[in-house]
Amino acid sequence: MNGCNLMWIVLLALPVRAADLAPELWDRPRSAQAVMAQPAVRQAVAACQASGAARIVIIHGPRQEAQLQAEELRAWLVALAVDGARLQLRTDRAATLLRLEVTEQVKE
Repeated sequence: MNGCNLMWIVLLALPVRAADLAPELWDRPRSAQAVMAQPAVRQAVAACQASGAARIVIIHGPRQEAQLQAEELRAWLVALAVDGARLQLRTDRAATLLRLEVTEQVKE
């Protein structure tokens, strides 16, 4: 296989499901139990556990506070045994809440 043929191997990120985190999570001290009590987090972690190809994208707004919340959530997910390599942060200028999107990498 030469270098040109390698270009035909493409990884696509296909959205599986997405959910917003409740803003109340940030109104009180966080714990592993409080983070896992969030339906969006439970669903995303379960999807990651169910599929080795699943990835979690943490979508946040452009403000510094939103970015810090996304980074804290990423740290909580790693502490809850989600592989950090399966997590990605992404800024969305229109986002007002943190959103978790579960994607799967598919080879074509």
